[in-house]
Amino acid sequence: MEFNENQAIYLQIADIMCENILLKKWKEGERIPSVRDIAVITEVNPNTAMRTFTYLQDLEIIYNKRGIGYFVANDGYKKTLAYKKDEFMKNDVPFFLKNLKLLNIDIKEIVTLFKNN
Repeated sequence: MEFNENQAIYLQIADIMCENILLKKWKEGERIPSVRDIAVITEVNPNTAMRTFTYLQDLEIIYNKRGIGYFVANDGYKKTLAYKKDEFMKNDVPFFLKNLKLLNIDIKEIVTLFKNN
């Protein structure tokens, strides 16, 4: 798997895992692939994968049942959505708005594009 050099690998893996939750490929209360499985799928060291799991567990998006595995939290979808929205508003929107101004693009053009897609 190819990773972006501008962001820590464990955060990029977290993004992939969050996407699976938001797309409802992984449902609330459902068991998710193990740390080892994620490490193999993403071709990273298991320690990096474990860092991702710890990060998502700290955000209360996933939880561990000792001896059984990791699961999407019962409110994992809601927490994932809030986390990703916050990340988007902090990181992507300012860049987007700056480019709208620089390129003299009216917000109405963006709304039209949004409605047509």
